[in-house]
This record gives sequence, C-alpha cells and structure tokens, in this order.
Amino acid sequence: MDYAQKALELHAELHGKLEIKSRVSLKDKEDLALAYTPGVAQPCLEIQKDAGKSYELTRRWNTVAVVTDGTAVLGLGDIGPEAGMPVMEGKCILFKEFGGVDAIPLCVRSKDVDEIVRTVQLLAGSFGGINLEDISSPRCFEIEEKLKAVCDIPVFHDDQHGTAVVVTAALINAVKLTGRKMEDLKVVQNGPGAAGTAIIKMLLGLGIKDIVAVDSKGIIYPERTAGMTEQKKALAEITNPRHLTGDLKAAVEGADVFVGTSIPGCLTKDMIRSMNKDPIIFACANPTPEIYPEEAMEAGAAVICTGRSDFPNQVNNVLVFPGLFRGALDARASQITENMKVAAARAIAGIMGEGELDAGHILPSIFDERVLPAVSAAVMEAAKKDGVSRL
Repeated sequence: MDYAQKALELHAELHGKLEIKSRVSLKDKEDLALAYTPGVAQPCLEIQKDAGKSYELTRRWNTVAVVTDGTAVLGLGDIGPEAGMPVMEGKCILFKEFGGVDAIPLCVRSKDVDEIVRTVQLLAGSFGGINLEDISSPRCFEIEEKLKAVCDIPVFHDDQHGTAVVVTAALINAVKLTGRKMEDLKVVQNGPGAAGTAIIKMLLGLGIKDIVAVDSKGIIYPERTAGMTEQKKALAEITNPRHLTGDLKAAVEGADVFVGTSIPGCLTKDMIRSMNKDPIIFACANPTPEIYPEEAMEAGAAVICTGRSDFPNQVNNVLVFPGLFRGALDARASQITENMKVAAARAIAGIMGEGELDAGHILPSIFDERVLPAVSAAVMEAAKKDGVSRL
C-alpha cells in the first residue's frame, strides 16, 4: 500500500480525524435550560466555591491537552505548529481508542520556552493532564520541568518517558528470556537525546549500574569537551563507570544491551559480534533502524526490537500513554512520578505469560485488551502509594 497517498486521501476526505459530540440531549427548551442557561449557573457557582469540583461537574476529569510547537514532528523536524496538527490529531484518537481519554490538540505558535510554559499554565485549569509532544531537544527538558513546577496536574513528555517505559518493559522480558540479571547488565545507549536520556535515567533507577552513553562525537565522559551540552554534562556524571573513551565500536564491545535512538545503519554485524553472548538489541531509529533485524540475528542477537510495526517486538508508546494517563486521571493525580512510570513498565512486561514470551514476542500487541486495565491499575496504585492521588 502507498501509505503516503492513502493517508493524504483519508485526511482530505475526512477534513480532520477529530470531532466533538454532545453527551446530553437538546431536544426541547427544558433540555436547553438544564444544559445551558439558566440551569448551568449552579454548577458554575459550585466550582467557584471549590475548583476541585471541576473534576466532578465537567469533563475535565477525562481530558488531556496534547501540546506541541511543531519543532520535532516525527522524523520531519521543525515543520511548524500547523503542519504538526495531523500528528497531534492522531495522538488524540490513540488516547481515545486505547485509553478512553478525551484529548485536545494544542499547537502553539512559539519556540520560546517561557512563552510556551506560560500558555500551557494558563490553560491548565481546563484539563486533567498535559501531554507534551514533538518538541525539540534540549528545549523539551526545560519546558517539561518548568511546567511540572507551575502546574497541579500531570505533565508528561511522551517522546521521553513513553519511550523509556516501553523500552524498560521490553528489557525486563528480554532479561528474563536470556537468563540475565538487571544489576549485571552492561548497556550502551546510542543517541542520548530526549528519549535516550529518559531511557538511561529509568534503567539506572531499575538498578543497572553500567550504562555508556554515545553520541555523534563518541562516548560521553566528564573530561570530554566536544559537543557537551548541559544535559550531556549531567549524563556524564551518572554514566560510564568504567571511564571508557572512543567511538560506538569501543562502547559496544563486551556489552549485553544496545539501545539505539539515533541514526540509521550505525550498528554493524561486527559490532554485535563483539558484544557478549546473546546480546539484546533495541534498534529504534525510525523509519530506518540502526541495524535491520535480519542482520542483527545473523550476527548472533538473541532479541531484537525496533520502532517499526512491520517487524516483531515494536517499541510503541501506544502501549504506555493511554493506560498511564487513564490511571493518572482516575487517581486524579497531581503529577506522574517515577514509580508510576516503573509501575507501567512492569505491568506491560507482566502481561506476557510464560507460554507467550519468546524472542519474537517480548511485548504485548498494542491491540491486546489486557494492556489498558493492567497499566491503568498499576499506575493508579503507584499514585496512591506516592501520595499524589487526590481521591
């Protein structure tokens, strides 16, 4: 199928993938008086007395804003907020289909961090959560942190944390399948941008001690000067315990796991052969992975994951964000904690029973109906334990 042409035809025919439907009947004057004036004044007055009532008397309890500035849309780059709208609409329908969450796309005409933060902050009273989407690095880090500080609802940058959660879930099962232990793993993360940085931090939180981060200029270490942004300086302090230097080839030698969120074709068969026996490969560059699965298998990889739906073991954020937000909204959480993300990862991994788990199936399908209840329940429970649930 020519997906580009067919998708263009679909969007042109539908004039957009979203619509708003009324949840009440408006058949006569009495209906109108209850849903609108004069009856609507009473819920307004109740919310005036207690803003928390907005979760009970409006749809806020189930509504998420999907916010972008259009600077890092798919693999297309900085194409602008209007051009990012089809992706944001797509994200919103995934929220609804897989999580039952109402999501509204908000494409902001600004690249100024503080301007975006202020815009979202002012709109936060209309929503139960904020999902940041397709915002370029390193601005995405600053926007997320500033919004967390000023908003009393969950703020989640899916490109970072959604990817980290699903990679973590897949690694939990890959480790089980290959008979390893988390604390013994040697991990190489290639491409420590938004997603890569979040993956590193989450894996460290799981007890992995040996992670080496590699970018276009080689292994990251404290004394390196080339291309060391503030974010990479911070990574240098928490990674590379063996003080390695050199390029990707040097980093992967003797490693157990390769996690790529980088560029096509950068991982070779010879590099995989230099890794420990039965290596685990995450080649998540899209649409062309760091190495194709068949090549990785020929080189001895035990488990291979990609970001593509036409290969086994797709690393797909749809496994994460619908259930994570469902749980956060149902808990009326004030934020999304690290424990909530770990709970989501463990829930996703746990769906795969002993009879289901094999090298080609370490993650459930995004269409598996067990995913939403498992993830949402785990997230809600973690929110209660962390004291961020307002129920």
